Amino acid sequence: MKGWLRNARVQALLGLILAGYLKLMLRTIRWRHENLACVEPVLAGDSGALGLFWHGRVPLCLAMAPQWWRKRTHALISPSADGEFLAQALGRAGFPAIRGSSAKRGDAAKARAVVAAFREALTWVKGGGVLIVTPDGPRGPNEVIAAGSLQIARRTGAPVFLVGIAASPSLSMKTWDRVMVAPPFARGQVVWDGPHHVPADADEDQVAALAADWSARLSAATRRAEALSAGRSH
Repeated sequence: MKGWLRNARVQALLGLILAGYLKLMLRTIRWRHENLACVEPVLAGDSGALGLFWHGRVPLCLAMAPQWWRKRTHALISPSADGEFLAQALGRAGFPAIRGSSAKRGDAAKARAVVAAFREALTWVKGGGVLIVTPDGPRGPNEVIAAGSLQIARRTGAPVFLVGIAASPSLSMKTWDRVMVAPPFARGQVVWDGPHHVPADADEDQVAALAADWSARLSAATRRAEALSAGRSH
């Protein structure tokens, strides 16, 4: 499967299909937002920010696009094979990607590309841009935030917003991230949580503790979005 997924034509086709689905979900789902006021000062200001949502909600991620599009926005995408068509899809949908090389695992070239992507992300956020991240991607564990996004927040001082996204009715696929897909004209919900910050002097233990806390908060926001979209307020 990995071989055909790396085929440029296959990736281009998958990227085109996913971009079309992303746009369809934005245009047809009745999206509601909870606690949107928390991000308004950042949207109206000049500072950068990070927006985190779970990898399994990529098909619904344009739910938050009208807000982030008020600022310059990029998405941080992994250099994995599935990351290529995801980068193409998000680029077509209005979230250009920052990503590393597709060099083979263990290649020095890949390591350099990852470092270059990290530096590019830092520069982007420091310059006032928004960086969208799926912090449990590209392969999990599901709903566990890796340290990378927190290190960007620590180095830039930028606020971090945790974004729970859901729609009802929907279907959770049997993938590692339980990816959620929904039909057109479903009921959609976005729950915003933030701003959060990583202290500039945070050590590895503090970053790990924050990652665990933010993972719980992002999962809670996601469960809240699921309940609200299904008509359950509690």
